[in-house]
Amino acid sequence: MRTFPNPFHTPTHRQPTPKLKIAVVGAGYWGPNLARNLQASTDWALVAICDLDIERARKLAATLGEIPVVESLDELLDTFDVDAVAIATPARTHHGTVMTALRAGKHVLVEKPLADSRAHGLEMVAEAQARGLVLMADHTYCYTPAVLKMQELVQAGSLGEILFVDSTRINLGLVQPDVNVFWDLAPHDLAILDFVLPGGLNPAEVSAFGADPLGTGRDCVGHLNFRLPNDATAHVHVNWLSPTKIRQMVIGGSLRTLVWDDLNPQQRLSVYDRGVSLDRQPKSAGEKASNAVSYRLGDTWSPALPEREALGQVVAELAFCIRNGQEARTGGESGLRVLSVLEAVTRSLSLDGKASPVEGTGAAEAASGVELEGVR
Repeated sequence: MRTFPNPFHTPTHRQPTPKLKIAVVGAGYWGPNLARNLQASTDWALVAICDLDIERARKLAATLGEIPVVESLDELLDTFDVDAVAIATPARTHHGTVMTALRAGKHVLVEKPLADSRAHGLEMVAEAQARGLVLMADHTYCYTPAVLKMQELVQAGSLGEILFVDSTRINLGLVQPDVNVFWDLAPHDLAILDFVLPGGLNPAEVSAFGADPLGTGRDCVGHLNFRLPNDATAHVHVNWLSPTKIRQMVIGGSLRTLVWDDLNPQQRLSVYDRGVSLDRQPKSAGEKASNAVSYRLGDTWSPALPEREALGQVVAELAFCIRNGQEARTGGESGLRVLSVLEAVTRSLSLDGKASPVEGTGAAEAASGVELEGVR
């Protein structure tokens, strides 16, 4: 397993590596966070801000030391010699913007979701691969200390066999003008599962139920269910209408259960050595019906985690992958797996919650017995 580069340490016996040059496209909600971390990075020189709203771009640039601003991506590419672009624009614009940057020979970091459709995502991934460029999805949560520790514990087998995942991401949030609550919030949880689970995010089919009690024209509350290997199950609850904010994921295993509470900085991760004692359960159906369930009651502990901004790790990962010719941990194929599930969610919603197959996954191929083409 590759370890993350340490953006704060340069070996004393080597000459400092020249900074890579990058521009941020989009100065709205997420662009300022990207720009701030790129400006602070030892890997990157932030050379320009691009936004159709030139005044918004200028306001952001002024906070960073008067970075040059441009109105269009074409102007940016014609004016500045950059190694990469970081794109923080609405999902509907990702395909055109990313393809333009890739065709100009630039590496790309793009805000989640990777694209507005799997077909567009496939084109973007194919273009990056054909040109030998890094295409990285900004699945920021995957670079937090808590999620990195979750990945370590799950993939080391500390939880045992995964039995269930229950994820909740609810808050009184902004109703988005162009996407429903699944496309807005669920990419975070799906990307985390793809990052953490052995084998990644690979369901054969999903079932999704949504509601629009405000009459906005798009689902504001949603529940997503799908199977994991060995008859385990995953549930993701997303909601724009909750007066309370919860960001929590429970991963239950045969040995231990892991609880991630992102809003509890004192104890973001808890590991429970308690649950049903599977090794003591009767084997036959008759024995199961006549015997009481036995439980294991053990200790609870919380791993120590460093406090650092995840976006600093994101931009360090991008630089590492460019310099070493490697795919990012949240590269294009990871983004495609998330997109494939989101498209299956959309189909399931149109069928009143009926299970819908997930295109391009090995699990779907095995379930159908048909070899499908495409990127996993």
